[in-house]
Amino acid sequence: MIGVAALWIGVLLLLGGFALDRVLSRSIVDNFDQQLEYVLNAMIAASEIGPDGEVRFSRPPADQRFLEPYSGAYFQISGKGQETFPSRSLWDRRLTADGDHQDVELHKRDSVEFQGEPLRILERDVILPGSDVRWRFQVAQSRDAIDGQIRELRTTLVRSFAVLGLGLLMLAALQAFYGLWPLRRVRREVIAIRSGAQTRVAEDFPREITPLVDEINELLAHSEAQAEEARRHAGNLAHALKTPLTVITNAATAHAGDLDSTVIREAAVMRRQVDHHLARARAIGRRASAQARATVWTSVQAVERAVTTLYDNVTIDIAGDKIAQVRVERQDLDEMLGNLIENAAKYGGGRVFVTVEPPQSGTVAILVEDDGAGIPGERRAELFTRGTRLDTTGKPGTGLGLAIVRDVAEIYGGKVALEESEDLGGLLVKLSLPEAPQGG
Repeated sequence: MIGVAALWIGVLLLLGGFALDRVLSRSIVDNFDQQLEYVLNAMIAASEIGPDGEVRFSRPPADQRFLEPYSGAYFQISGKGQETFPSRSLWDRRLTADGDHQDVELHKRDSVEFQGEPLRILERDVILPGSDVRWRFQVAQSRDAIDGQIRELRTTLVRSFAVLGLGLLMLAALQAFYGLWPLRRVRREVIAIRSGAQTRVAEDFPREITPLVDEINELLAHSEAQAEEARRHAGNLAHALKTPLTVITNAATAHAGDLDSTVIREAAVMRRQVDHHLARARAIGRRASAQARATVWTSVQAVERAVTTLYDNVTIDIAGDKIAQVRVERQDLDEMLGNLIENAAKYGGGRVFVTVEPPQSGTVAILVEDDGAGIPGERRAELFTRGTRLDTTGKPGTGLGLAIVRDVAEIYGGKVALEESEDLGGLLVKLSLPEAPQGG
């Protein structure tokens, strides 16, 4: 920031100094020219033609420097074929006059025709009354005075702009230092959090930094919640596996005759628990992505193709909104819909109806209905208990389907409700998930 500020200040000061130098230098030269033009006009006004055709003054010039040799102020009147009338200050020198050049208008120029003495010359061609000769009037003065003023001006400008630039650079440095000071405080607070000295960033920051502090604190809270959730899941999994392992250990220690069936049974229980917690862990890990989104219709079609392959005697009908999107990872959406539709196909009477309702109040509802026997209202809550199965037909299953669907839906801020299907007469499962705005 300081480097960019220094570069920008330097460029602006250079441009400003150059422009100011041009303006002031031009002003000094113009003022010098105005004085010479006044003298030139006074010479022309005082000039007349003498009896011999030569030019003479009706009144002598007022500037005494014209009478002193090499004084730095000179004039000269010359005409083609006529004798030149120089000022005494020229002594043995003469100003150059281009005969082929006519200066009816005032002409200004710089000259170095006198060695070691640069000149500023103003000249004009005039035809005086009583003469047909075009006379050239020239007034010259040494540039030492104006060159000295310009040098002094430039020295002052360089010093002033250098001081100004240094002051602006120091101001920019101070502004950057004190402006970024709250970020140094944030850094110290984060170091303190990492060392365990505190758990949150302090709130007493300028309002420009407050949004950053709030986001850091929200991130810390989110991380703590995830860590606590992970610890809770690990504890739940450990507790869930402890009982089957104890049963297997006791049976093995006692050399029970049904050891093999006990191991198979308890291993199935452990597998269900592991599958359940793995599904939750995957959902929690993917939930952190703010870009999570999936098109419901596409997921329903994919699941429908897979389920009809497994259950060729089942008809699955799909209807509803084809473009609705939910803020859920596609893999998790497929897993939830797969559990619901497969359960409907497995335990229904052969017909499954899936409806994707249009988004309402930021929520997309997905209805899965079957034509099975249904489940009494007082027993529906039991379906969400891990490992609970109300089916007594002996069909394969883990008893975790709806529990996994509920847990994954809640992780994404959704919910699952069980109702009775009015059209098919069986169970209706309503899965509600947060909507992902179109084009987001």
